[in-house]
Amino acid sequence: MNDRNHAASADTANSLYAAHQKIYPREVHGVFAFWRVTSAFALLGLYYVVPWINWHGRQAILFDLPERKFYIFDLIFWPQDFFYFAVLLIVAALSLFFFTALAGRVWCGYACPQTVWTELFLWIERKIEGDRSRQMKLDKTPWTLRKIVVKSSKQAIWLSIAAFTGFTFVGFFTPIRGLAESILQFGLGPWETFWIIFYSLATYGNAGFLREQVCLYMCPYARFQSAMFDKDTLIISYDPGRGEPRGSRAKNVDRLATGQGDCIDCTLCVQVCPTGIDIRNGLQYQCISCSACIDVCNGVMDKMNYPRGLIRYTTENALQGKGARVLRPRVIVYASVLVLIVLGLGIAIYQRVPLQLDVIRDRNNLYRETDDGGIENVYTLKIINMDEAAHEYTLGAQGIAGLRVLTDGVLWIGPGDVQEVGVRVRAVAQALHKRSTDIFFHLQAKDDPRLDVVEGARFMGPQIDREHD
Repeated sequence: MNDRNHAASADTANSLYAAHQKIYPREVHGVFAFWRVTSAFALLGLYYVVPWINWHGRQAILFDLPERKFYIFDLIFWPQDFFYFAVLLIVAALSLFFFTALAGRVWCGYACPQTVWTELFLWIERKIEGDRSRQMKLDKTPWTLRKIVVKSSKQAIWLSIAAFTGFTFVGFFTPIRGLAESILQFGLGPWETFWIIFYSLATYGNAGFLREQVCLYMCPYARFQSAMFDKDTLIISYDPGRGEPRGSRAKNVDRLATGQGDCIDCTLCVQVCPTGIDIRNGLQYQCISCSACIDVCNGVMDKMNYPRGLIRYTTENALQGKGARVLRPRVIVYASVLVLIVLGLGIAIYQRVPLQLDVIRDRNNLYRETDDGGIENVYTLKIINMDEAAHEYTLGAQGIAGLRVLTDGVLWIGPGDVQEVGVRVRAVAQALHKRSTDIFFHLQAKDDPRLDVVEGARFMGPQIDREHD
């Protein structure tokens, strides 16, 4: 028993501390590979191109942190609009739940930044060093001038892409054209320099060297995905009932006569896997649902004149002959809630008024009696013009008969300006029926009826005795 425990401990230690073995994913072609490449091309294109798009004389998408403004085409969001960002995070979380419950780690296989940039780096590696067998052969050969040139060329291109990636990332927060000019003139600021270097090194390290280790050891999603799976979740799975017993054979051998399954044990499904797993061992958390094993296995089935689908998208229940039930209550609930929140967010943004009014009542004096018998309250109004144009505003108040607003000067507020305005609100004493009355300030732009907000406040006055009125 002690020997067994010692052996088990030794195996565990070896698995934990064994040196990392580089994975050389084999290039694969097929339907899923096409969609994976298309997705990567579209996402990379958007990432690198969008910051260079101008919109009405400014960058179309810019998160200007120093000015505290987020520009998304015609929309300008301020810190006061944090509510929309919070709802967007909820949408992202629900989307993750929905797609995971529906189709497993499809996000990881097709849209995760780690996957997308790793695909790009692998493509460059194949173009320079050759296919899988050539790469393995090159790595085993001693260092020669040719090997140094090939490896250096690859690293130089990787570094160039990583540097441009870091530059583009910072370009979403600092106007990218000005950022490019600062680099050319060696006038880049310390923070821009730090973040460009940081994200460049992160891209270079994650996509060039860590690769599958990010998915296996660093990404938390791989660990908690099982909580969102069930036996009706679409997963990439090998069909053991059809494939076993596996064994190599010639194309003209009758597998039924030899008692073999459809799997010819070519191990191509292992060779194309970017995380190096064997899908034939069942569902594993390391699988990122890239579908490469499906494409390569379908190609083998075609050559052997066997039906496709030995490795396919299916469910655990379907594999056990219990039938597939993809549209089930949890998926429908996720989808319904997601649609409702997205629609609500869209309507809220569409009806959003780029004007904000905050009312702060002067607490030093509850009220002031005027010579003509009126009662005045003093307020400080904080007006934020979140529009791109300057506007002149009219200010009024309702809630008490004969209520008047007294201001000094014209309410003219520039684009993106925040202005504090002191106002006096006067009411006739006889119109007050209690010590505290709800009133409402009404602020509206003279040249744009869309800019119209109402904000509540309290008007304080003396207690009026009306017992004998």
